[in-house]
Amino acid sequence: MVKLRLKRCGRKQRAIYRIVAIDARSRREGKDLRRVGFYDPMKNQTFLNVPLILYFLERGAQPTGTVQNLLKKAEVFKELPPNQMKFN
Repeated sequence: MVKLRLKRCGRKQRAIYRIVAIDARSRREGKDLRRVGFYDPMKNQTFLNVPLILYFLERGAQPTGTVQNLLKKAEVFKELPPNQMKFN
């Protein structure tokens, strides 16, 4: 199963997170399938590759809670067909 989740980058006390599509069994810093965006909590900046995110969501990728909140703020779920919005 593929998940959309955060991968920690950056230096100590100055974290930046990549939003990646990754196998659910992989560790947090494991090899990702594809990078689909990033999130900087210090500057409150988010960059999302929306077409790529929609591609993974349509094929059954499950976002984690934090990534799901980021996608809701960016209104990505409005671009999905109504029958596709089945997340845990």
